[in-house]
Amino acid sequence: MLENFLSSRAAAERLRGGLLGAHLDSFLATLSQLGYARSTVRERLWLLGDLARWLEREHLALGDLQEQVASRFLNGRQSGRRLRSSDSPTVRHFLEHLRQRGAVPPPGPTADDTPLAALQQRYASYLQKERGLARVTVTRYWPFVRRLITERFGDTRIALRELAPDDVSRFLLRHARSGSHRAANLMVTALRSFFRFLFLRGETESDLAGAVPAAPQWRLAELPKHLTPEEVEQVVRACQRDTPVARRDHAIILLLARLGLRASEVIALELDDVDWRAGVLKVRGKGRHHDRLPLPADVGTAVATYLRQHRPHCATRRLFIRTRAPHRGFANPSSVSTIACRALNRAGLQPAFKGAHLLRHSLATGMLRSGASLVEIGEVLRHRAANTTEIYAKVDVRGLRTLALPWPTKGGEQ
Repeated sequence: MLENFLSSRAAAERLRGGLLGAHLDSFLATLSQLGYARSTVRERLWLLGDLARWLEREHLALGDLQEQVASRFLNGRQSGRRLRSSDSPTVRHFLEHLRQRGAVPPPGPTADDTPLAALQQRYASYLQKERGLARVTVTRYWPFVRRLITERFGDTRIALRELAPDDVSRFLLRHARSGSHRAANLMVTALRSFFRFLFLRGETESDLAGAVPAAPQWRLAELPKHLTPEEVEQVVRACQRDTPVARRDHAIILLLARLGLRASEVIALELDDVDWRAGVLKVRGKGRHHDRLPLPADVGTAVATYLRQHRPHCATRRLFIRTRAPHRGFANPSSVSTIACRALNRAGLQPAFKGAHLLRHSLATGMLRSGASLVEIGEVLRHRAANTTEIYAKVDVRGLRTLALPWPTKGGEQ
């Protein structure tokens, strides 16, 4: 494998005879599967050759290669002004590769046996295993809980039974107004969840969730941001170009516009989720719910064209793949929102809100104006609660006019 990337056989033999030589061929095979260009692989080879020589000069064995040792090597390159932006990710990737092959021991556990860390572990386990919440939700909840605990107990022991409604009120008064309205809602939700957890585990004598006031919100105060059906088609047409990126984006935009998928649901799609014979798509929704949706003809055609002609060859089962190496699935739903923003810009549209959810709202609004009921819209959008769909009732202006009372005038005339 080394000979395929180096012009000199002697250079390949020198690298193979070094401290890291026994693992270079397998690492190069991994890089090739991830779609890295030949020149990029060659650069990584020379970096690993420098790393092997540095380890030998420092009298370090392969098993000594851990994060602290790698940082010393990279800091030395930075001091010598030889550090490139790709060096640190390459060393981390190679270290991960060595651990997968058992050549380097896994990193030692971080010794955090504090009561706060133990509480975090118990709470995270409850949210994920019993509530079925995603890891990202757990990550969003914990900062509010940690701040409450540290402000109430400081560096002393954590006596959860001493928490009182006054502690909750004072905490909310200090912090609820310091952020956005959305942050205040998230804080309230996180604290209620935490207090219910404590009560269920018997760590508090009463359920303090009732002491958390509701953050004022007017859920139906605004109209949902949406595009007209003509504008949606304009966005779809803007992606109809014959390039790998455009074909992928075209399929994604159609999934957003025709099926109302969330960005997180798009990135979670896998190859096996498409049942081509039945014309059905399996969607991994919120709360680990799986739904099956009919696959419209234009959506199926766009996905099939992308898979047959433009999807990179790679090991991952994710349906949509990064076009640039490493060829993996999208890491974050924000990538899908970025694709939606690019499509809106190409279509010449400048709505106030440009995220992927805009097309979901547009689908619901178009269905309502075409005569669909709120129940039918809720089924398509896979809402678990009926009141989640209520916001779209405000878009039905014709229906609302039938409910409007005549405006009174002077003398009782209308």
